[in-house]
Amino acid sequence: MKILVMNGPNLNLLGEREPGVYGDTSLEEINSRLKAYAEKNGAEIDFYQSNHEGALIDALHNARGVYDSIIFNAGAYTHYSYAIRDAIAAIKLPVIEVHISNVHSREEFRHHSVISPVCKGTIAGFGEQSYFLALVYALGIKA
Repeated sequence: MKILVMNGPNLNLLGEREPGVYGDTSLEEINSRLKAYAEKNGAEIDFYQSNHEGALIDALHNARGVYDSIIFNAGAYTHYSYAIRDAIAAIKLPVIEVHISNVHSREEFRHHSVISPVCKGTIAGFGEQSYFLALVYALGIKA
């Protein structure tokens, strides 16, 4: 089993950026913990982060035939990137949408996700544990 964890814009600043909203754990720390958990459960896991929409789309396209599932925090692109939505729909891999904060308790523009309809499911509001909940699910996916 191979899983790809993708993170979009500004998530490289986790641990520094708005700790009251996103916590004080860095993306590198989260990735390290996810890697240990995946390996303990017999899975390979890779990580990709970009602040650029096109690079994220390329990573989604390149995941075909390589990964069994994708865990994806698209950041702000969640709310308006139809190009990312279309890429998710095109690749025919199960993608689990993840958010650290509870987007539904925040600003109105964060309440709508254009990618949710093409994702397997959404996990939001559990801090860094959102990634682990997604990983637990991904480990059970039979592609």
